[in-house]
Amino acid sequence: MIKEHTLLVERYRPSTLENYVGNEQIKSVIQNYLDQNDIQNFIFAGNPGTGKTTLAKIIVNNLDCDYILINASDERGVDTIRDKVSAFASTASFKSIKVVILDEADFLTINAQASLRNVIEKFSRSTRFILTCNYVERMIDPLQSRCQVLKIVPPSKNEVAKHILRILEQEEIQYETQDVKALVQRCYPDLRKMLNLVQSSTVDGVLILDKDVIVQNNYMLSILKELSTGKNYTALRQILADSGVKEYEELYRYLFDNATKFAPGKEGSIAVILNTHLYQANFRIDKEINMASCLSQILETI
Repeated sequence: MIKEHTLLVERYRPSTLENYVGNEQIKSVIQNYLDQNDIQNFIFAGNPGTGKTTLAKIIVNNLDCDYILINASDERGVDTIRDKVSAFASTASFKSIKVVILDEADFLTINAQASLRNVIEKFSRSTRFILTCNYVERMIDPLQSRCQVLKIVPPSKNEVAKHILRILEQEEIQYETQDVKALVQRCYPDLRKMLNLVQSSTVDGVLILDKDVIVQNNYMLSILKELSTGKNYTALRQILADSGVKEYEELYRYLFDNATKFAPGKEGSIAVILNTHLYQANFRIDKEINMASCLSQILETI
């Protein structure tokens, strides 16, 4: 039997609200719209891997609509809005509505977001928009006011563990319970990362977790621990190098949220440092150097 998808993350991507894990209240709201075969303009905000894009795809797959999906992290400028979004919205369709999904829309430039606002207004009768983002605060207020903002909350660790176990059993993969616990503990709430790690760690039908991989996925916790106790730049630099991570946006936010743990009383100064380096990262080819500089300045502050 040939399976439709070789990637677990795609094979087990839910196609209906019934199979979507978590966010029961939001599912109820979405179902009411689907029953009417129409939707609002939405902004789905939440952590990576928690199902924002999946939910958007479920919506368009259960509507009588034409749709286009654009990854705004790759196509983030005004040209994308003019050449792709506006062009799609202006074309004739035999469907009742058209839907534009802009994935990772918080990567859109300010000018692109302003242009998108105008497109949403111009084609409000025929076209709906679903924007997904990690940080809704990066979306300009006029866009937020034109959309219903829904915070996508990750399922509980217990729900995620049950979901992973169901997949392992369906795939007939042998596993140790402690490995599944470690997987959920280290990668939560990123379900996508968990499934990718399961697939890369399965050999001859047996889940064999590489402990080094687990450490890689847990590098932010290691950095927090080093900032809180060791305060050694060399150790921090080694954690960065061993992680294999190339993008650090999650780490900036993680350090901001946990500043009290490693810099009590100096949270404001930490916020300024993080904000400065996060801005600078947009203009740096080697973002690891920029993050290393950020951690060095944090150490000088604490």
